[in-house]
Amino acid sequence: MHLILLHGIWMRAGITVRLGARLAAAGYRVTRFDYASIRAPFAQHRAQLLAQIERLPHPLHLVGHSLGGVLALDCLQQSPLPAEVVSRVVCLGSPLRGSALAVRLRRMRLDSLSMGHARELLVRGLPDWTGAQQVGVIAGEIPVGLSLILGRLPGRHDGTVAESETRLPGIADHARVRTSHTGLLFSAPTAELVVRFLREGRFG
Repeated sequence: MHLILLHGIWMRAGITVRLGARLAAAGYRVTRFDYASIRAPFAQHRAQLLAQIERLPHPLHLVGHSLGGVLALDCLQQSPLPAEVVSRVVCLGSPLRGSALAVRLRRMRLDSLSMGHARELLVRGLPDWTGAQQVGVIAGEIPVGLSLILGRLPGRHDGTVAESETRLPGIADHARVRTSHTGLLFSAPTAELVVRFLREGRFG
């Protein structure tokens, strides 16, 4: 089965090579989706992602790291697709309920420069999930990341996103991995959980 792998903010598709290789080794045909995370409007990202989905055989899965997970769900909320087209979605460290660090950057008046067109969605978060797809979310719990510069986050966090920010009402399952925010892309246990969810709809 095909899957589309989406990178996070300030990154490009190359950062997902390791995770993509692990998913390919599990039998998936991986397309790495590349987008200008802060330079282009989210409407443009959605249009590009929908076009990519249309070009690939169905059903397929979406796997998004950080902002990539936000983009995947935002796209499906704005343009709902049946499970026969997009079956399951896994979000890795995605601030689906909004980002405290994004709010801090806005208060510092650095949001436009640092987050560009992504800032509104990162500040307000997404509505509760009611789409046709099963959604699984994996959160990291090693607190090494932007919070070292911008200030501590509440509760468990991965250094950039608090676990509470990943728990969007309506998702099918949630898991934690002992890694940092960026480390989610390189973690073997994370990849194993992704594969399990894509196959079973649960992390186990």
